[in-house]
Amino acid sequence: MDTGLKGRTAVVPGASSGLGLAVARSLAAEGANVVLGGRRGELVREEAAKLPSAVGVEVDITDPAAADALVGAAIERFGPVDVLVLNGGGPPPGTAVDFTPEQLTDAVNLLVAPHQRLVRAVLPGMRERGFGRIVAIGSSGVQSPIERLVASNAGRAALAGYLKTLASEVAADGVTVNMVLPGRIATDRVGVLDRANAERTGKTEEEVREAAMAAIPAKRYGTPEEFAAVVTFLASTAASYVTGEQVRCDGGLVRTH
Repeated sequence: MDTGLKGRTAVVPGASSGLGLAVARSLAAEGANVVLGGRRGELVREEAAKLPSAVGVEVDITDPAAADALVGAAIERFGPVDVLVLNGGGPPPGTAVDFTPEQLTDAVNLLVAPHQRLVRAVLPGMRERGFGRIVAIGSSGVQSPIERLVASNAGRAALAGYLKTLASEVAADGVTVNMVLPGRIATDRVGVLDRANAERTGKTEEEVREAAMAAIPAKRYGTPEEFAAVVTFLASTAASYVTGEQVRCDGGLVRTH
């Protein structure tokens, strides 16, 4: 399948490791020019140097200036942004009972506002050119809230609502807006959560992982590469009639329709 990504320019924040890095590598493998963003500047520059056509930019996406920095770097090096991947870190675990208004504000500032700023930075150009792909890396908690992750559940659901609304407003302009929902993907972030669950329950990390895998129909964690392949498809020209969707990549974990 021809993805139509050769020569396109993609921006991927949170690309120093995990899902963001896997997506950046996948897009680069399809011939895209990729701008990798991340707080660990040396690391994103090292990873970018390994790709055929890429640049690493040190940014913290919670900084209001980050969107212009990333998009500006893309335009300066490669040209207008065709593909925007929305990605970043997640908030710490916590329960709804203990969730404070301040923590809700923090969740929005981490999971919604930075992504909206990125969208606003690239959307006018995408609409003018008649082509754009916006793909957000979400969480299965958007559709089935995850225990003890109330900040993530709330923030990512708010982002999902914004993107779903946006998708219908820009579809006629050739811009698609989708979200990919990972389940248990073998990343450092999931490892941190497994360790936190182990400490909370008194179980070993291996016991926690085994219990988690037992609840997944596929009976294993997914790989970052498997997840990145889904994002890459949605960024492709082949997915031009797919928009406003939440696509799960979770091995069957979420049992809703």
